[in-house]
Amino acid sequence: MSNYVSSKLSSQQLRFANENEDTEDSGALPEKRTHSRAPSKGNAAESPPLTPRTKFTFGSPGQPPIPPSASSLNTTFTPSHTPTGSLAVPHTNVHPFPEAVGGSTTHHRSGTLSSPPSQGELLQRTPRKSTSTGTGSRPNTAGEYGMSASRPASARFRETFALPRTRPLTMYSSVQNSSVKIQRERPRSTMLTDEKRDELQEVKKPWTEGKDPYMRISYFLTYGMIIFGILAGGVRCFFEWRKVPMMKGNLCPVMEEHFTSEEGVFGENGKFFREVDMSGFGNGEFEMTTTSPKNSYVRDGYLYITPTLTSDDIGEAAIEDGHVFNITDCTFNITQGLSYTAKDSTLLPLNISAVGIDREFDVKGYTKACSAVSNATSGAVINPVQSARLSTRRSASIRFGKVEVRAKIPTGDWLWPAIWMLPVDNVYGGWPMSGEIDIMEARGNGPKYATQGSNYVRGSLNWGPNGALNAAYKTYGWWSMRRGSYDEAFHTYSLEWDEDFIRIYVDSRLHHLLDIRVKKSFWELGEFPPMISQGSESAVLHNIWVNGSKAAPFDQNFYLILDVGVGGTNGWFPDAKEKPWYDGSQTAMGAFWRARHEWLPTWPTEVEKRSLVVDYVKMWQKC
Repeated sequence: MSNYVSSKLSSQQLRFANENEDTEDSGALPEKRTHSRAPSKGNAAESPPLTPRTKFTFGSPGQPPIPPSASSLNTTFTPSHTPTGSLAVPHTNVHPFPEAVGGSTTHHRSGTLSSPPSQGELLQRTPRKSTSTGTGSRPNTAGEYGMSASRPASARFRETFALPRTRPLTMYSSVQNSSVKIQRERPRSTMLTDEKRDELQEVKKPWTEGKDPYMRISYFLTYGMIIFGILAGGVRCFFEWRKVPMMKGNLCPVMEEHFTSEEGVFGENGKFFREVDMSGFGNGEFEMTTTSPKNSYVRDGYLYITPTLTSDDIGEAAIEDGHVFNITDCTFNITQGLSYTAKDSTLLPLNISAVGIDREFDVKGYTKACSAVSNATSGAVINPVQSARLSTRRSASIRFGKVEVRAKIPTGDWLWPAIWMLPVDNVYGGWPMSGEIDIMEARGNGPKYATQGSNYVRGSLNWGPNGALNAAYKTYGWWSMRRGSYDEAFHTYSLEWDEDFIRIYVDSRLHHLLDIRVKKSFWELGEFPPMISQGSESAVLHNIWVNGSKAAPFDQNFYLILDVGVGGTNGWFPDAKEKPWYDGSQTAMGAFWRARHEWLPTWPTEVEKRSLVVDYVKMWQKC
């Protein structure tokens, strides 16, 4: 080895080259060596020992290996031409297919021919270029010395990112490759003998042995009864449909109002009359009805009846003490109290027209209906709420026909919206002897109210020989909304009234609140006692409708009323824990006002939600 080459090789490379020279001289194969990745202790920058391989051809057996030709030994690489600073080896493609030569070769496990390098070949290799830090990179023995690695590069790359071997789940389970599907033989039952196992494998089908005639009969009976039930149900529906009474004859329109202008509603010839009163209308109601445009008005094609607080006009202190309130445009001289639903209405004269004419001035009735005085000592208060009561008593009434009102009820505790009818003439006497038809009554309390809140609407008939014997409990009904409330949208409330039936429903005849078939007189339906007591006196009770038809007292002309009441002492709001007053109390109105912090927050500030909003009113009479 020349001195020049010796100076370019490291100590380990020189030692390795000398060992190979000895091997070549002896004609034996080099020993299998391993090298460590750790750097030498003497020089940390030195590369690990090299194990270069190149291609040699061998002669016949027993001959020494033939080194590369002289021309290949003269091929050198200068350090400047060495790629990436690694040792470059000239490739001598001598007999790429050694089998053609016929000599013996040594094969690497990857399939590449391998033979020990010669000293001349090692001398032709250029030392590595040092890095900027002075340490050389490790040579690629597989690529730079013209040999394949022990494994292909793709296989080694896949092993780098391969999943780890699966761990055993228990101490008894063995580790299996994740890609290998475990197949185990199903254990054989030791509880069954071979004979029993063979019997179980035989599927018995007794129904194929013979057909039972009773099975066919049972099928015929089952399907026959199903068909019969369907047909019977259809027949019953048909006859029930035929039994539903309908209006006979023609219906002639009496009134149709869509509230396009306020003049047509409240004007001189308007269709609705505003009743002004603060007596409670016989029910002990806590509102006063006014002509104020704040309480009843027309807007955007709708009629509004809106309750407001009296304290907005006179202040809260004046409600309870030291104030005299005189209501404007009181109508008591016109109505004469005939629209009151009082229990003592039997004292009212018979056959008095509800249209009303000016009569002798009644000071006591006028004072109660048109004025009030607040006194903290006595507990008397001025009606704390103002509302409106509109009627068609002067414009339209019907005797047998149909009424249809599309409206949305208000929201708020203790509000009492109503669409109802009273007789024009008290032919049979005062209330309830001449009757009352309630098309719709509701409560403004929410659906959680214990006694039917705003998700219920109710229809009823009031009738009887006097107020104490009102038989409304026999002719009333309701319809409820299971998912929602009637104050959320508009609904159509209808009355169909004939001498043979009275039907009240909401939106559809299927949703009927009340359906009365007049098959016998109301006197017989009421089953009233033959004797009544009035204080210390007793009197025989006579049939007051004896001169009327079987539909009496509902065989006369009735007019329509729209109103929103507040509270009352007649029992419409039953006494309960959440109710702030008692019906029998003399100061019930004052108790209601003092509890305003409880009920006033339930009244919406939007007038559309706090009002009875009416879309249209239609009335037809049988003709």
